[in-house]
Amino acid sequence: MLPRETLATAEVPDGETLTLISHGRDFIIMLGRDELMGTRMQFSEEQLAVLTLAELDTRKPRVLIGGYGMGFTYRAALENLPEGGSVTVAEIVPEILEWAEGPLAHLTGDCLSDPRGEVVICDVAALIDDANDGTTAKYDAILLDVDNGPDGIVRDANFRIYSKTGLGKARDALGPGGILAVWSAAPDHKFTMRLKESGFDVEVREVRARPNNKGPRHTIWFARKRSA
Repeated sequence: MLPRETLATAEVPDGETLTLISHGRDFIIMLGRDELMGTRMQFSEEQLAVLTLAELDTRKPRVLIGGYGMGFTYRAALENLPEGGSVTVAEIVPEILEWAEGPLAHLTGDCLSDPRGEVVICDVAALIDDANDGTTAKYDAILLDVDNGPDGIVRDANFRIYSKTGLGKARDALGPGGILAVWSAAPDHKFTMRLKESGFDVEVREVRARPNNKGPRHTIWFARKRSA
């Protein structure tokens, strides 16, 4: 049996410890004893970007991603981004980018130098607030994968994002017909209802963790902002 090797650790602001682990050819990011993500099961995180972009009617979409992680969603967004589009990632843990340029460099490739995208070290809620305040332009899509679902597992402050107040802010940060897409390891009927009550038309899809239709079933909510 292959041993697990700890490569690095990082503290989540006001949260727990993240640990980067290698297991043979695979890499895993742990939150305490919980597995947040790994290279063996990345398909659903890629589909978070692929399926959202396929639903957008905007010619030059402006996309915001909450959480860089291992970059699965970010790279998929860049690969499927229409000409003239842009992607911004909000990542709250600076060490995540050090890992991306260090032990995970073979995954990262040149995505961090892609002129169509940028990674900002901040809370994704702050960028959503900026769009509400008129500091920045509205987004066409907001993709959230900052926890293992619509709760504050990584840090308590994240609970705000999934509350009616937080969802209302995300809705108002979107342009007409914009989409809020949220990744989760499991379904959550109450969250579906909360999205609908917050002014979204909601579609819930199950996506396998692996592209061969194997692995766990993950949930993605595609919440489109209702027309005024």
